[in-house]
Amino acid sequence: MPELSPRRRLLVLAICCMSLLIVSLDNTVLNVALPSMQHDLDASTSGLQWTIDAYTLVLASLLMLAGSTADRIGRKRVFAAGLVIFTIGSVLCSLAPNLEALVAFRMVQAVGGSMLNPVAMSIITNTFTDPRERARAIGAWGAVVGISLAAGPVVGGLLVDSVGWRSIFWLNLPVGLTALLLTLRYVPESRAPKARRPDPVGQVLVIALFGSLTYAIIEAPNSGFASVLPFAALAVAALVGLLAYEPRRAEPLIDLRFFRSAPFSGATVIAIAAFASLGGFLFLSTLYLQNVRGLDALHAGLWMLPLAAPAFLCAPLSGRLVGARGPRLPLLIAGVAMTVSGVLFAAFDAETSDVTLLIGYVLFGIGFGFVNAPITNTAVSGMPRTQAGVAAAVASTSRQLGQTLGVAVVGAVLVAGVGASSYKASFVSAAVPAWWVIAGCGAVVLVLGALTSGRWARRTAERTASRLEAVEVREAAGVST
Repeated sequence: MPELSPRRRLLVLAICCMSLLIVSLDNTVLNVALPSMQHDLDASTSGLQWTIDAYTLVLASLLMLAGSTADRIGRKRVFAAGLVIFTIGSVLCSLAPNLEALVAFRMVQAVGGSMLNPVAMSIITNTFTDPRERARAIGAWGAVVGISLAAGPVVGGLLVDSVGWRSIFWLNLPVGLTALLLTLRYVPESRAPKARRPDPVGQVLVIALFGSLTYAIIEAPNSGFASVLPFAALAVAALVGLLAYEPRRAEPLIDLRFFRSAPFSGATVIAIAAFASLGGFLFLSTLYLQNVRGLDALHAGLWMLPLAAPAFLCAPLSGRLVGARGPRLPLLIAGVAMTVSGVLFAAFDAETSDVTLLIGYVLFGIGFGFVNAPITNTAVSGMPRTQAGVAAAVASTSRQLGQTLGVAVVGAVLVAGVGASSYKASFVSAAVPAWWVIAGCGAVVLVLGALTSGRWARRTAERTASRLEAVEVREAAGVST
């Protein structure tokens, strides 16, 4: 890809951030609309879980395929196709006649969304080649998640209260179309020098693993453990199949050699834990504020601002810290803040008091604001640039898988705790184990952030990168001869 001027690089960054905005905004807007959807579509709590997880599940399953496909046939081409499909899926969601159709159309959205985030991150990685400049760009990228957290609940609440929940999907149309036109005009085409071959077996195993695991978790409280046991067994079999099959391929869907790098492995698990806590946090908060406190959608969205504002403000600060001092300090701050927030709700019923609820939201927002930049930077910075699409896709997959599992686990725990008793009366006590799950996710961020950001971890990253580069040189020499 030719060297771009500073102004052109910033424009490319802005276009990529627009794609992240519509994908992340879609989830935050949807959360505040859940009670209205539940009423209009006569949906159960598990039905609400599926409106979120059908999207994140498909997204997680296809992200790595999208990343490798973009490296092979062109990142701009795949990125533009993703914008088209996502926008069409949004229109279909706004017209859904029932819950089943809405879930199906959310899956269409996710097919388009899978072509956006990892490909956009790959474009950013190849556009900003200076490490410090790249870290700042990734910090700005992470700030977009904060914008979606801030704007999504408020705008969504306003639309739900004034027009209805279907209007939340209309938000994607102007942003998606604008991003598409700018992409076609200003984003340069780029691809990996050596095309990666498709891995259909690996792709099927990933879909089987994520899909069966999520189904087993969500449906276990309603259907019983015995009925979901076959799906749990399928998830285990798919995982074993991936671990056995992928290392034998020259160009696997998931390159397990990446995980020899402690920072990369740590970033992957941290992403799962951080976004699981985010998914669970938003799910619990939305249901509590509207179904238990009785707030309308707009006021529930306004209550989310103490969470969203710190996330927005801390994300660029985190990016600058990563560029100047590395990922360790931002990860430690994130882990402490998210853990303390979870413990406030789990041990002290923080949601029952306005003051402690506010403190819990602010702490979680600070933690989440600091966690995104070090995850992304660690995932892509130590890898060869030709593998940027795949490495970024693994990081994005970890985020979506984490959010999927967070909603699935927290929702399942909540359903099991509420049981047949009064929803309002039992919600706070039923949610306690779910809040401990969120606190545990914060503790994972803290511990792994400390373990995988030291000198030993950096040495494993350097060895992994040198091995991958050596393999690429040998493969290139073999091709040329």
